Amino acid sequence: MSGFTRQGRRLGAHGGSDGGGDGGSYAVVVPTLGRPSLGACLDALARSEGPMPVRVVVVDDRPEPGAPLDRLVPPPLRDRTTVVRGRAAGPAAARNTGLRAVGRVPWVVFLDDDVVPGPRWADDLALDLAAAPPDSAGVTARIEVPLPAGRRPTDWERNTAGLATARWITADMAYRREALEAVDGFDERFRRAFREDADLALRVLGAGWTLTAGTRVTRHPVRPADRWVSLRLQAGNADDVLMTRRHGRDWWERAGAPRGRLPGHLAVTTLAVTGLACAVLGRPRAAALCAAGWLAGTAEFALARILPGPRTPDEMVGMALTSVAIPPAAVWHRLRGEVTHRGTARFRPTTPPAHAAVAEEVPS
Repeated sequence: MSGFTRQGRRLGAHGGSDGGGDGGSYAVVVPTLGRPSLGACLDALARSEGPMPVRVVVVDDRPEPGAPLDRLVPPPLRDRTTVVRGRAAGPAAARNTGLRAVGRVPWVVFLDDDVVPGPRWADDLALDLAAAPPDSAGVTARIEVPLPAGRRPTDWERNTAGLATARWITADMAYRREALEAVDGFDERFRRAFREDADLALRVLGAGWTLTAGTRVTRHPVRPADRWVSLRLQAGNADDVLMTRRHGRDWWERAGAPRGRLPGHLAVTTLAVTGLACAVLGRPRAAALCAAGWLAGTAEFALARILPGPRTPDEMVGMALTSVAIPPAAVWHRLRGEVTHRGTARFRPTTPPAHAAVAEEVPS
């Protein structure tokens, strides 16, 4: 673990400029893989008008040590920033590491390393926290995803734009520390930046807390990605199995999550496997029928991704190639999830809501 010298001062000992008083004091946790966007995120946080965080914890979750991340911390944040090593176990584990490092601050704000807090972010955060009722475990932000002007967005850009309407997204999410401790923080079985935020929110709600919509604005630029990014995203099908095991089959509706195309992928993959089997067994007519069904399903999937986009040659080739590969990849990861999480128990709160005594003291 590495950190910054605090220049003879305790963190947070800056009068009214830090966190808006004890009840509204907050720390910021930023898990990172050392992407260049980390510098822009911290710069925007330092420039934001309003109460500063009492501490910023950057969790270096790179598998191998690289260039020190301290150099990316802007001067206004250096006396209150600590860089700690993560376990390269994914963002959920990294956020838990950051949570343990921030100290006994009432609120913890989780930021992704590729977001840019708005110019009035800190002021608006202070208002969000002040307006949160005692039973509110967390306060969301408004996420904006800038898309290119003058052309239609690509498939990857549309995917990123979906973050603007995602519930409880930890790209920018403030949680009451008390609530996080009540549900044991993030579930570290979620190894990707996928579903770990919805899982935490559903557990917090299940423990009797509420979640509040905030007003602060954070921008989430579309980061560069290669042609195969949509194929790698299919690993999330295993995380969906974990969500179902933990929260039941209705978790999609409660989390406001889109269902995706897994049933169609299963049908297309079944046609492909059956067609190959029929060909090997010398049943050409059945093989041809399966091949026709596979081709029709694959073409429909590809067109559904191509038509809304810019329709450039490179985009169309990428969509055609990945539309062939995605269905079997999605089915494989689903089956992998069924095996990996077969013994997972349903989430059931084991303690009464930690805020109950506080709520009872609030005058009506």
